[in-house]
Amino acid sequence: MALQNNPASMNRHTRSLVDSLLLDSASLRLLPQQLENGVTVIDAGIKCHGGLEAGRRIAEICMGGQGHVSLQAAGTVSGWTSNITVHSNQPVLACLGSQYAGWSLSHGEGKSAFHALGSGPGRILARKEKLYDHLGIEDSADCATLVLEVDQPPPLELTERIALDCGVLPEQLRLILTPTRSLAGTTQVVARVLEVALHKAHELGFELRHIVDGLATAPLPPPAPDFLQAMGRTNDAILFAGQIHLFVTGEDSAAQALAEALPSSTSSDYGRPFAEIFKSCEYDFFKIDRLLFSPARITVSNLDSGRSFTHGVIDHEQLLVSFGVSL
Repeated sequence: MALQNNPASMNRHTRSLVDSLLLDSASLRLLPQQLENGVTVIDAGIKCHGGLEAGRRIAEICMGGQGHVSLQAAGTVSGWTSNITVHSNQPVLACLGSQYAGWSLSHGEGKSAFHALGSGPGRILARKEKLYDHLGIEDSADCATLVLEVDQPPPLELTERIALDCGVLPEQLRLILTPTRSLAGTTQVVARVLEVALHKAHELGFELRHIVDGLATAPLPPPAPDFLQAMGRTNDAILFAGQIHLFVTGEDSAAQALAEALPSSTSSDYGRPFAEIFKSCEYDFFKIDRLLFSPARITVSNLDSGRSFTHGVIDHEQLLVSFGVSL
């Protein structure tokens, strides 16, 4: 499936966004560093505070510059004043082509081993995922950007391998590090509320070429110092209160079937805090029902017929318990 209006180079387009992030790094409370091999690493929460604005901008970088992320003080949860909205008029390209954390990166063995999933437009250059054969997305650039959801810097040897796989010189590679327990990390994870729906739609076999536009929103949880709790909160924000509106073309039957199948509540694992589910699955993502990862409430509007289909529910009580709010 070749996507229409595929930009000539998402990596070159994203470079200017990263340059702006570096220029504003002091005010954004980020710590950029150039490694001895020339790779630029931007710490967004490991040895610095980072922040909401840093996370918002990193989320747009993660989408390859093909999406817009904003923060609001009103949303689906009454009384909760931190919310995030994501929009892309190229949702398949932005979310699956760039934002999806699909590149598995590792170095070393045992307790000292480093593991991470790479997001961002650098994935397109490396093409380590079969997903790209289906999407038909290509890129050619002398620079690359990846976002890593980690709480420690990557080994020097791994950064050199990433540059080699992307086909760029080390000094043209930028790596942004976003631990989930940080403000920036929490923000960029919840900003995947649109992406998880696109990924589930792909898993369900929906024709991605029929997805024209997409808008999504979710409450933004407070970070937690414990990794498991922080990860649980970011996932629960999407699973229990994320909302998405997809605009599609094609048959009403396909649009209706998508709306019915997409909500997180269709999963057999739905109903418990994500941290609890993850722990019960022995911290193995592959043991969790793949249908769980999706927003809570879905609206699909068919541009060809003018009809809309809505399914799913918002679970305020579960969400606030996850967020550590006293009821």
